Amino acid sequence: MQDFIPLFAIFAVFGTITAIIVGPTYFKSRERQEMQATVRAAIDKGQPLPPEVIEALGKEATRNIPSRTRDIRRGIIWLATGIGIAAFSLINDLRGFGDDWNDGPNFDGGLLGLAAIPITIGLAFIVLSFFNKNKD
Repeated sequence: MQDFIPLFAIFAVFGTITAIIVGPTYFKSRERQEMQATVRAAIDKGQPLPPEVIEALGKEATRNIPSRTRDIRRGIIWLATGIGIAAFSLINDLRGFGDDWNDGPNFDGGLLGLAAIPITIGLAFIVLSFFNKNKD
């Protein structure tokens, strides 16, 4: 019994992450399939589609098109995430864990290198927003 506890913990952690990522995608795909089946059945029976249904289908098709506002918003969020990781690294280093406070921050930390990734992604989204012609 004791041998199964670490195995269960690993499956619980990765199973939860998988469920959080795959679950909403699966349910959204299923909802889309049901909507298409309903529209197909209505067309086959010769019934006219209400304008609300056509509008809803049009909104869903244009919802995922990138725009300037979305690019700027994503860029700012990624930039803030990177700055937060960098600040955490510097604050964690200033705490010192026994080191002298007068030494100042250590810029050799691994988290600063990790913080460069979301900062770069954020800057890329912000630059892309200037080239994107679609506005909300």
